[in-house]
Amino acid sequence: MAKQFAVIGLGRFGGSLARTLARLGAEVLAVDVDEEKVKAVAPVVTQAVQADATDESVLRELGLKNFDVVVVAISAFEASLLVTLFLKELGVKRVVVKAASEEHGKILERVGADTIVFPEKDMGERVAYSLVSGSVIDYLELSEDYGVVEIAVAGGLVGRTLRNLNLRNRMGLNVMAIKRGDTVNVYVNPDEPLREGDILVAIGPNEGVHRLNQILERG
Repeated sequence: MAKQFAVIGLGRFGGSLARTLARLGAEVLAVDVDEEKVKAVAPVVTQAVQADATDESVLRELGLKNFDVVVVAISAFEASLLVTLFLKELGVKRVVVKAASEEHGKILERVGADTIVFPEKDMGERVAYSLVSGSVIDYLELSEDYGVVEIAVAGGLVGRTLRNLNLRNRMGLNVMAIKRGDTVNVYVNPDEPLREGDILVAIGPNEGVHRLNQILERG
């Protein structure tokens, strides 16, 4: 079953996050008070709703308590604080909130935010990959369709070799290096079995990253 996410606030960060989560196969509810922003993401996400999230009754009606993660991507400090507080009172399992500064982040933590992200450091693409799969450690977008990913070896990848996995032909992913402990090996031996905890550094299409995620999710 696909993970369910709600993204409240569809500015540059929230909009990017919602689109990427949807592209990765997640069910996404996108919410904003601005009708134009809602219309812009509607064709991509599962559901898009124009609503004022600072109204507690609206959050309750949207059924956000049942979502795996709710992301508060509202720029206005007071509004993000209020929405975060309401979400935690409603019993939302995990609330991720965009913060404009370290001070903003500290206050959000005090009212119950589970994770704080700083858009200046964490672009929407990167956050989306880390939310959808714990195996993705980092992601750097090169274009709308391609990126560089660091992904932890686990489950079905342990003990297999890169030659056997054939990631290039199957998924379009080229492994550029393997991190093992404090060592980074750029001269990758395609016949050496991968170990749990190894980190693959690969470049390729987002679709390829998503398919590799699915293998890891299945274990």
